[in-house]
Amino acid sequence: MDKEFDRKYIWHPYTSLKNPLKVYGVKRCYKNRIVLDDKRELIDGMSSWWAAIHGYNNSYINKSLKSQADKFSHVMFGGFTHETAIDLCKSIKNIMPNDLNYIFLADSGSVSVEVALKMAIQYQYSKGKSRSNFLTFRNGYHGDTYHAMSVCDPVTGMHTIFNKTLPSQTFVEKPKCKFDMEWKDSYFTKVEDEITKNRDNLAAVIVEPIVQGAGGMWIYHPNYLNRLREICSKFDILLIFDEIATGFGRTGKMFAMDHTTILPDIVTIGKGLTGGYMTMGAVVANEKVKSTISESSNPIMMHGPTFMGNPLACSCAIASLDLVVKYNLDNLSNRFKTIFNSTFKGVETNENVRDVRSLGMIGVIEMKRDVDMERIQKEFVDRGVWLRPFGKLIYMMPPYITPEDDLKKLCMATREVIENSFY
Repeated sequence: MDKEFDRKYIWHPYTSLKNPLKVYGVKRCYKNRIVLDDKRELIDGMSSWWAAIHGYNNSYINKSLKSQADKFSHVMFGGFTHETAIDLCKSIKNIMPNDLNYIFLADSGSVSVEVALKMAIQYQYSKGKSRSNFLTFRNGYHGDTYHAMSVCDPVTGMHTIFNKTLPSQTFVEKPKCKFDMEWKDSYFTKVEDEITKNRDNLAAVIVEPIVQGAGGMWIYHPNYLNRLREICSKFDILLIFDEIATGFGRTGKMFAMDHTTILPDIVTIGKGLTGGYMTMGAVVANEKVKSTISESSNPIMMHGPTFMGNPLACSCAIASLDLVVKYNLDNLSNRFKTIFNSTFKGVETNENVRDVRSLGMIGVIEMKRDVDMERIQKEFVDRGVWLRPFGKLIYMMPPYITPEDDLKKLCMATREVIENSFY
């Protein structure tokens, strides 16, 4: 494997070509294991950035993908349709809560956010309103494409050098009330005030429901979402839930919105949609959004990716959703919670640890200072596990198929690294 060529010529995510972070060569993957080119085998704790929820080299998804490849790998979605796209949209509709029925297939999570934002603006335009601003929580993350960057935190996010060129959005403080804390209405006062003040400019509110992902892995109380629904409905502001990271069982429910008593107007999905096999996302809208746009003087949804409805991606997604609905999410969640909580009992008292939290198949240890990425990565690899911390956060989101013993090894390796200050 020519790693020198890789180091010299290939950009990797969030790194430099001048002094790039060390990369590890991968020869193959299977189940919840990643096999390196030096024959070391790692227990995967990341699901390849939360997408490979069924693990790797899944025979059921492989079969679906190979079957479709023998028919046709791609055909333009403009002017054509195909059975694989129709079957996928049926599966998405069936897995979604009632009233979220209308599906736009996109080619990634970030692109699905772009489409959702455009959809919200077009909704308001169709109602004769020139609303084009969005409100969101600080510490949020919604992707690296242009409009998606504008609703990521402009201070703590990854896109500060672009701030002057991005659309200006409205940000409110990140939710203070944790998922399992006692709720007080005062937690929502500032959010309500900002929405009320900006109501004539807001096309939509967009948030990551329950769990803020790459912006801080923060897990917050469902009542924020219940209250957002109330005030958005009051002012005819659309509510968008970005379920790209949280969807398909990651929080212990099929969708994070299932922890609430309400529904959004638009949902974005991705990552686990294809089980990590191929890049794909989707936007799902309710009747109100569909009808308002479709019955207006400008009824065309103005977006059309080249690889929209790609048959190979659709075939993977159909198989992935077939597998998702068969999981006992309560059992998976309880098993992970038990192992995580027992392993990290007392770690919150470590002088370098700020917080320990978990939900569903998500475990987070927040440190008081940024970790040394390259050093801590090596320590994990040397212990036979794959975790990819960022900033102050050491976290795990393993494949759902991970055996109990491997979950314990992931947790124990993390505790050992923290207690020995290998970061």
